[in-house]
Amino acid sequence: MNPARRLRVAVLAGGRSSEHDISLASARSVAGALDPERYELTEVAIGRDGRWALEAGDPPRELGRGPAETLPVPARSGTLEAIGAVDVVLPILHGPFGEDGTVQGLLELADIPYVGAGVAASALAMDKDLFKKVMRDSGIPVAAHHSIRLGDAIENPFGYPVFVKPASLGSSVGITKVHSEEELAPAVELAFRHDEEVLVEEFVEGTEVEVGVLGNRVPRPIASLPGQIDTLGHEWYDFASKYDDGGMELIVPPPNLSQETIELLQRRAVESFVVSKCEGLARVDFFVRDSDGEVVLNELNTMPGFTATSVWARLFEASGLSYEDALDRLIELALERHERRSKLVY
Repeated sequence: MNPARRLRVAVLAGGRSSEHDISLASARSVAGALDPERYELTEVAIGRDGRWALEAGDPPRELGRGPAETLPVPARSGTLEAIGAVDVVLPILHGPFGEDGTVQGLLELADIPYVGAGVAASALAMDKDLFKKVMRDSGIPVAAHHSIRLGDAIENPFGYPVFVKPASLGSSVGITKVHSEEELAPAVELAFRHDEEVLVEEFVEGTEVEVGVLGNRVPRPIASLPGQIDTLGHEWYDFASKYDDGGMELIVPPPNLSQETIELLQRRAVESFVVSKCEGLARVDFFVRDSDGEVVLNELNTMPGFTATSVWARLFEASGLSYEDALDRLIELALERHERRSKLVY
């Protein structure tokens, strides 16, 4: 690659999931933060109907017969050729059909470098049932859960309250905090609208804390300072508290946690990132239990909300890494992984 040439970057945004609008907001923020003197930007919007289209601007120059021409997605003329001509893709997609390994698989087939976790890690982290099982098997404490699949009886082995959620979704969509037996079946019905597997998850009384992770295999990934989530009157960290103005406050670092607990949170964030074979970035969500101070992993997000004011960016900004520098580093990590894996013999 000519070092004097700007890197050609494609930002994918939107997607088919219920987190479509959140993805668009994240992508707008990313596109605005990329240095135009270093990067030549192409924006690709994926509609709720799954169609791919160039969103704005011209395709990169010197379009040729790139490998992405064979990607099996519906697209307007020129869109896939444009992706085939870029140096790296930022799939700023949240939820199913974007954060779950599907788009990552397409980019692997097209042999295009991309930011974030690969196919297996993306799929694993999206499936909360499988993810929790892998974490337990790796010795990382997680909240107990019971899985309900299509045709199963509706059961709750934990008492109340509990959380009922789709197994594979994000942004608190389809999640209910259930306080009684009467509320259980409607909560399960709601979750089944979004997925064919539903989790009933024990309620963990404690402080909700999130940690950002950045890196590839070698050197070892780094963790940000942890941030405490204050939901400011909301009963739990639901969609409104996440995305409404003034819905929550992020406190970095949490004032009520010891240095020992802070270091344990960072260590377990990196451990879960490595065990699940993530690369690039992740936000790892924990509870610090009130009763005994135990650090309990809730979930790992391989492409968390990514505006400059989202939790991941704010955690690393408080840790000394600006939003713009973080984006530069993520692009470097994507290119490094692609170069490293290109040497493998299949």
